[in-house]
Amino acid sequence: MSFFTHPRQNGDMPRDDAMKTILKNHLQASRNDLMWKLEGVGERDLRMPQTPTGFNLLGVVKHMTLVEIGYFGDTFGRPWPNPEETFTDEQLESEPQADWYATETETAGSILDFYRRVWTFADETIDTHTLDAQGTVPHWRPEKAAVSLQQIMVHVIVDLTRHLGQVDIVRESIDGQVGLNPRNPNMPEGQDWAAYLAELRTLADNA
Repeated sequence: MSFFTHPRQNGDMPRDDAMKTILKNHLQASRNDLMWKLEGVGERDLRMPQTPTGFNLLGVVKHMTLVEIGYFGDTFGRPWPNPEETFTDEQLESEPQADWYATETETAGSILDFYRRVWTFADETIDTHTLDAQGTVPHWRPEKAAVSLQQIMVHVIVDLTRHLGQVDIVRESIDGQVGLNPRNPNMPEGQDWAAYLAELRTLADNA
């Protein structure tokens, strides 16, 4: 019997359902945190490139819509029902960064709404497949393309949380807003940040 198909014991949910719930909760929490990080930022700052490679806040959300459509849709034979909202392979080949910025005709509201609709689509795959359900990632090398739903859930969570770390830094540089999430800032109270920065600069200068 596999690790994820043990029968119920003492009224507990099967391990495969419990693990799926844990992964799904982490995925949704990270989605919510990303949306929170964009709250209160103006349209211009959401679009403004913040690094030499053009990283921008709204671009992260647009990118993640395509990530979730691809991994929770195409990988499991569920194409996005509105293909005009996505990109063809040819479009991405000609403009590899096309999913990393908002165009003139897109608004922050439309992109955020798109991502929320993608959550529903992705969650349908999660809810209707077992963790060991097999899929094929179209853009991965053939020897690595065969995957399970559990692998994909972990992969997307890692991808999203990595981008969240980038968003943390960029948001702080825009207006000083920091914090893990709305429920838990995870920042020390009463910290004298000016003194702390001065100390770090001194340590760096003396290194």
